[in-house]
This record gives sequence, C-alpha cells and structure tokens, in this order.
Amino acid sequence: MKSIRAFILLTIATLGVSAIAVRAGGALDEPKRIEITASKFSYSPSEITLKKGQPVVLVLRTTDVTHGLKIEALGVKSEISKGKDTEIPVTPTQVGQFVGKCAHFCGKGHGSMALQVNVVE
Repeated sequence: MKSIRAFILLTIATLGVSAIAVRAGGALDEPKRIEITASKFSYSPSEITLKKGQPVVLVLRTTDVTHGLKIEALGVKSEISKGKDTEIPVTPTQVGQFVGKCAHFCGKGHGSMALQVNVVE
C-alpha cells in the first residue's frame, strides 16, 4: 500500500498538481478553498490564516476593475479579472506573517491595498 501511495504522490508531483492532500488512509482530499474578493482598494477578507504544509486553493475575484495579488513568500502572483474567478493552488512551506499586495495598478489607492497572510504550524 505504501508503494501505491508513493506512486500517486510522485505522479501528482510530476503533473505539477500542488493542491491535493492525501489522508492517512490513502484517499485523496480536496484542498480547502478560500474565497478572496478584491475591490478598490481592499481585499475581503483582509486577513487569512493558512497551515504550513496544508494545500489550499485561493479563489480570487474582483467586483470592479482588474486587480492583482502578489505574495512573494508563497510564490503567488496573479491578475484578477472582472467576471472570472482566478484559482491559485498554494501549499505554504514556511511559518510566518506575509503581506499580499495588489500587483496590477488599479487607481489612486493601489499602494495601500494589502492582504495579511498568517501561516501557522
């Protein structure tokens, strides 16, 4: 059974799918989805907490203009277009507090647009 799980994990890694978790029994779990809405000039929620090593999918959307989200420490950089959800798989590898910033100029308050990301054990 361990060799089957190892094969599945190797196959997943080879395919580049980073947001899948394996339970102790060997069954695949869907990652937790966290919905984040961008609008001039904030994110809602403005703070999220993730667990180190636990895959999640950030589901990003905007209510007004094109925005972006960049969280360097987590390898996230994406544009968020109106009318379309953007899904970003993330598996945090380090504990800490990180700030996500809008990565697409969206107007006068662009520089103050931030998302607090807390990664815990």
